Amino acid sequence: MSYVPSSWLPGGKPDPLIARRVTLGTQQPRVDGPDKVRGAARFAAEVPMEGLLYAACVHSTIARGRIAALDVSVAEAAPGVVLVMTHRNAPKMALPPPIGLTNLKAAGNSILPVMQDPDIRWNGQAIAVVLAETQEQADHAASLVKARYEAVAARTRFETAKADARTPDSLMIEKNQLKKGDVQAAFQAAARRVDAVYRTPWHNHNPIEPNAATIVWSGDRLIVHDATQMLNGTAGSLAKVFGIKESQVHVSSPFVGGGFGGKGLWDHQILGAAAAKLAGRPVRIALSRAGMHRLIGGRSPTEQRVALSAEADGKLTGLIHHGFSVKPQHSVCDEAFTLSGRSLYASDSVDIVQHTLDLDVLANTFMRAPGEAPGTFALECAMDELAHALGMDPIELRRRNVSDGDPITGAPHSQSDMMLAYELGAERFGWHRRVAAPRSLKDGEWRLGMGCATGSFPYARMPGMSARITIDDNGHATVSSAAHEMGMGTTTVQQQHAADRLGLPLDRVTVRIGDTSLPFGSFAGGSSQTASLGAAINAASAKLASQLLRLAGNDTPLAGLKVGDIEFADGGLRKIDDSSRHESFVSILKRAARREVSVTGESGAPLEMLKFSMHSRSAIFCELRVSDVTGEIRIDRLVGCFDCGRILNPRTAASQFRGGMIMGIGMALTEETLFDERTGRVMSASIADYHVPVHLDVPDIDVLWTDIADPRTPMGARGIGEIGITGVAAAIANAAFNATGKRVRDLPLTPDKFLFA
Repeated sequence: MSYVPSSWLPGGKPDPLIARRVTLGTQQPRVDGPDKVRGAARFAAEVPMEGLLYAACVHSTIARGRIAALDVSVAEAAPGVVLVMTHRNAPKMALPPPIGLTNLKAAGNSILPVMQDPDIRWNGQAIAVVLAETQEQADHAASLVKARYEAVAARTRFETAKADARTPDSLMIEKNQLKKGDVQAAFQAAARRVDAVYRTPWHNHNPIEPNAATIVWSGDRLIVHDATQMLNGTAGSLAKVFGIKESQVHVSSPFVGGGFGGKGLWDHQILGAAAAKLAGRPVRIALSRAGMHRLIGGRSPTEQRVALSAEADGKLTGLIHHGFSVKPQHSVCDEAFTLSGRSLYASDSVDIVQHTLDLDVLANTFMRAPGEAPGTFALECAMDELAHALGMDPIELRRRNVSDGDPITGAPHSQSDMMLAYELGAERFGWHRRVAAPRSLKDGEWRLGMGCATGSFPYARMPGMSARITIDDNGHATVSSAAHEMGMGTTTVQQQHAADRLGLPLDRVTVRIGDTSLPFGSFAGGSSQTASLGAAINAASAKLASQLLRLAGNDTPLAGLKVGDIEFADGGLRKIDDSSRHESFVSILKRAARREVSVTGESGAPLEMLKFSMHSRSAIFCELRVSDVTGEIRIDRLVGCFDCGRILNPRTAASQFRGGMIMGIGMALTEETLFDERTGRVMSASIADYHVPVHLDVPDIDVLWTDIADPRTPMGARGIGEIGITGVAAAIANAAFNATGKRVRDLPLTPDKFLFA
């Protein structure tokens, strides 16, 4: 049964664990750390299997058309080759079901058929899969497949596609078009206005672990060792594709080497399973970097117009946020960049809408802080431009416009103190040293500057997440759920949570995740997993208390007490405010002649999200230098102060924040998928061409937080996985303007844009 504590709703009392933390809030080392540094943690492409075959994909070289001829004979005769699968011999497969909140057992990022016909729908589509005894043999044979195409005109140009743009009714779960007040009148009457267009490019996923799966059929049962952040969604989707029961699909993913939105269901898992079925042997399909750029979607490019009008004192009177992103009709992901402008600042009038372009390209997908990352770049650069036009400190401008509740609906914040984050961050950063006039400071060839920006990301909690708590006769607790460990420390933090929730020391709690044989887990995305799993553990603990009371019977210090009278403490149950009425788990189970007691709880509908405005916020500060000679930007320092509710483990949280900020550096300075609009081909299909930040790009990064409990969430915490990236690109761009006086509105901020702007 699903569970929504009244404490998360209006008028309820906060989670008592907020004020009764023991291990939560302390720095704990990662549970999986020792296995990872010893190389004992097994990832998807490391699972050994007898008779394993290795897969290599052949990719189309046109964006639209049909395969006219496909010669695989030379590849089939190559050394070590066991099978070449094409649309001519692939098994019949249904369309993958699309990921969405209405079906948590679906994980498809694209709803196109997979190798079922000769049609080509994007440049890079898999047209053949080669299986061989070694990866080298498979790669060589794949190069021998010859294809001839009948190409047709493809839609690959962003600017051209704007003429046929669609205006969806909704973005994610929000209404797309939004108008309040008379924005045109506000602009005509305003003391100051800014109106500019900001652009962000295509981005591709490049986690340290490539997308990979090791797959075997055992009779009619499909076993998949996958790198996924959607365990049950992948299992449910593969069951639909192959026409079998979900119970016949077992997906295991104990460790994922980075997800960020790209580790869902894509063609390679389906192709690997289909090829394994044809060959009758296990298959490993591990995508190359080029293969990832061809088959794994990334962040859509955006073009955003942000216009702001204000009174002389800086009070916003009008906000316009319009723009375009790419979303092919076969894609299910919105790059909802306009959502940021709805929640950050109060404005008398707003006009917000975005349009989507249908191109013949690979389906785009979620990428760390989807929508908010590009959206905050545009909005926060516009705020900086307005501050400059007003001659006002950028922090003061934000202070005058921060909203007491949701600017659109009026819903109260569950907890929000963005300006405290600015106050703490500015003090740590030394914002008082900033010289407001651009191009004022110089050190040799270097122009020096400072900038700031706000980051924002909405709170989310997924329904349906389940957790089983088992207490054995030694008083040890095991928490089990098909949740995910992608490097963020899920096991560590939930061990802390369960220990505090159950009144146990850390070493008396084990957390098991990463396998569909465990209770149902919703996908790990939207910075939602900690709250979702936390809610499930909370629900299970309430059921556990009731079950233990029944087992205790009448011959116990707990006799006559109800669930509301007791709490977990000291390895058992005790009456609230009367520590003498206590009995341990061991004692209860022994008297009941039970070896263990086990209960399962489920995270219910996230009703708190309907009642409150719930967002994690950040204040980002950047100090940098720009070369007059080369136009190169060197970041000297980044400071981020975060308002995200209570911090559950400072060690893992700091890592999450810094990791997001480093991705923000990449977004600002280096990351750009080079897309040939003539052919629809991704040209930067390797990390030699697609530049992610390296150590020399990363400056000192200082993080701090307000650590104010959110009373409407499990454990008082909101998500932290994605807030780190939001606002960083804008802070860097704003600092670059302060240094040079040149306002660059197109990412990335490459040297040529400062030399020739």
